[in-house]
Amino acid sequence: MTPPDDTGAGGRPVRAPGTRRLMEHRLFWPAAVLAALLVGNVVFTHDFLAVRVQNGHLYGSLIDILQFGAPLILVSLGMTLVIATRGIDLSVGSTVAIAGALACEHITTAKDPGSLSTVLSAIALAVGVAAAIGLLNGFLVARLGVQPIIATLVLMVAGRGVAQLITDGQIISVSSSAYKMIGGGYWLTLPFAVLLAAALVAVTSLVTRRTALGLLIESVGGNPVASRLVGIRAVGLLVMVYVVSAVCAAVAGLMISSNVSSADGNNAGLWIELDAILAVVIGGTALTGGRFSLGGTVLGALIIQTLSTTIYTLGVPPETTLVFKALVVIVVCLVQSPAFRARLSRRRRTAAPDPASAAGDLTARRQEVHP
Repeated sequence: MTPPDDTGAGGRPVRAPGTRRLMEHRLFWPAAVLAALLVGNVVFTHDFLAVRVQNGHLYGSLIDILQFGAPLILVSLGMTLVIATRGIDLSVGSTVAIAGALACEHITTAKDPGSLSTVLSAIALAVGVAAAIGLLNGFLVARLGVQPIIATLVLMVAGRGVAQLITDGQIISVSSSAYKMIGGGYWLTLPFAVLLAAALVAVTSLVTRRTALGLLIESVGGNPVASRLVGIRAVGLLVMVYVVSAVCAAVAGLMISSNVSSADGNNAGLWIELDAILAVVIGGTALTGGRFSLGGTVLGALIIQTLSTTIYTLGVPPETTLVFKALVVIVVCLVQSPAFRARLSRRRRTAAPDPASAAGDLTARRQEVHP
């Protein structure tokens, strides 16, 4: 039996069906870009992928990417659900700042700042206020019909001011080992922030993919009219996703403030909402709503964090950091765009004509010259 021909017209190789299916998978290109970034770092820093154990803890660039990327993963997680409903949440950065400011202010003014009960009450306060912010966003969008970008833009601007009012315009420093555990502690040799982010991602994935909730969210975002006609209560779902987004942002704010043992109402979570939107888009979730990919969002957040680490490693000047980051993100989005790849493939086929047809045209021209 002869092996199947793996070449097309003109001797060009034809991708096997398995390879084609793999490349068409929504997670293939984000994973490929992340792998390319990691390999590129190895070229400049040979021990970039090295992981070492010190004092029972894992250290290395990969661990740093996971630890510092955990807050972005959480913010992007909530943003994915909001975008799946055709919405947007620009207030997550302010929510990060408010949550960190509330927690640190509560700890510093408590009678026993280092006690576990004080830290737990600070966490409950921050998460509760964040849930209220999410309720307000959901009410404006679902009940009053305010466009999501406008409703959340109000809190994006006002929330940053509220955070500075809480801190009185100062950086609040805390000294609490229990609070430090959230963003800077270790458990089972890994950073606790990484384990916490992984647990929340797993719970969200389980709830949205093992129950009908994920399908309902996609239905509301994909076709609001049809979902209403079949009896889906979109108002409750919209409010819920904004609450989840705010709570995820609050946990991210606790991580950020805990890691540096201080709260900065002006800079904490600054522009993290834009990084979260980029992570969601890079992960394959369309801004038009409908189907979403939590796994793709996690990969997108890791790409953004790896890119930031790469910039610092290469010593890119601070004034060009944002430009460099924007260029790489554009390339990433183009690489995973099916329309761009299809157009590029058509140009390649046009540039490289079939040798057989080219030989036939040459023979025809010779016959015209020498009949």
